[in-house]
Parts: sequence; C-alpha cells; structure tokens
Amino acid sequence: MTDSVTFDATSPRYALPLLFQGQAQKEFFINEALFRLDALLHIAIEGEAAVPPASADDGQAWLVGAGATGEWAGHDEALACRQGGQWLFVPPQEGLRVYDIAAAQERFFQTGWKKTQSVQEPNGGAVVDIEARAAVTQLVTALQVLGMLPGA
Repeated sequence: MTDSVTFDATSPRYALPLLFQGQAQKEFFINEALFRLDALLHIAIEGEAAVPPASADDGQAWLVGAGATGEWAGHDEALACRQGGQWLFVPPQEGLRVYDIAAAQERFFQTGWKKTQSVQEPNGGAVVDIEARAAVTQLVTALQVLGMLPGA
C-alpha cells in the first residue's frame, strides 16, 4: 500500500495559507494570505515598541521590541501589523528590510534587527585628512551593517 500524499498547509517563508481542491470557505484563507501580503509589501514601520500603542489604524506596523507585553507578549523582534482590527504578527526572515518612519532610516534583519548610526561629516581644519578617513570608515561600516557591502 502506498503512503498517502500530504500537502503543506502554509507557504514556507511567511506562512501564507494555501488552498486545497474542494476546500470550503476559501475566502478566509485567501483573505488571510492577502492581509499578510498587504502587511509585508514595501513595509514601513511606525517605529519600535515593546507595548502595543493605545490606538492603531489598520495598515500600520511596528517592530516589536524586547520584553514585549500585553497583546505583543512573546513576539519579540516580530513585525506587528494592524489588519482588520487585529494584530497580525510576522516573524522576520533573514534579509528582510523595513523602513522605520520614526527613525527615518532602513532596518535590516540578519540574526537580529540592524540599523546604522549617524556618520559625522568632516568639518575642515588642520586634521581634515584624518576626519575624512574616519568619515569614509564610518560609511563603509554603515553599508556593511545594512548588508550592502560584505563584511571584512
């Protein structure tokens, strides 16, 4: 006797629900998948927080900070997306990039969320060469943190 064929119920990266032939109430599965896609497509987060905001509009998202409490408890480092009046939590995958509106910069996930620090511009004077070299070093480091340049 042959083994029965089994199918995955969700997609491998972001757990999008998959449909099966003859499945009842397909609209629930399709809507869940569309909510997740809507949350992740060109995602911009409001900022990072460990406590859910007092009020949030559908379509807004946050990066859940360490030691999260309330409805966000147990979802540290996940993206909390407000969809349909509920919180949808999406665990980050390696290489995920988001735009942080509050910090006005991009964040990058690589075994943890990363963001760059400000780079000081050289301001002239007797040590301009030293300052310029330091600024270039800071720029290279910032690009490495965001995964745009390979690390040394």
